[in-house]
Amino acid sequence: MEYINRALNFPPVSRIRRNHALEHATLQVLAKKYPRTSAAGYSDTRGFLILGNVSTDHLREGVSEALRRLQAGEAELAIHPNCGTNFAATGVVVGSLAWLAMVGANGSFSKKMERWPVVVMLATIGMILAQPLGPLLQAQFTTDGDIGELQVTEITRFEREGTPLHRVKTIN
Repeated sequence: MEYINRALNFPPVSRIRRNHALEHATLQVLAKKYPRTSAAGYSDTRGFLILGNVSTDHLREGVSEALRRLQAGEAELAIHPNCGTNFAATGVVVGSLAWLAMVGANGSFSKKMERWPVVVMLATIGMILAQPLGPLLQAQFTTDGDIGELQVTEITRFEREGTPLHRVKTIN
């Protein structure tokens, strides 16, 4: 566990985790204020990108509120239901169980089809079991709701192939 903690606190990793938390919190604030707006994000060591048709003013307000709320201790805002961590965790669990169901199914197509009900059952169980795993992984590994003195330095809007993007730069 010491190695994991050292890796999570390695400065570039720590920055990504805190930026990821602010990205998630921003998306949650925006979703609550503007429920018909669709947006997604991507975090790195320098901040994060917001993809979607969001006005710069609305984004600036959302980032400010998210930053304030995280610094006030609302770490739960760092956990987002549509984070890629959730999808990856579900994929690993479901894929592994489906693979397990097919172990030893060498041979004809009909032998493999005999296992189809087992594959479907295990995949369904895997989806159910994986639901709490993604948020747990976010809370422990991919985000850090304790963002400390993280500050936003710049928000820049641009378009890429017709898709509006905003670059949110941070420092700490």
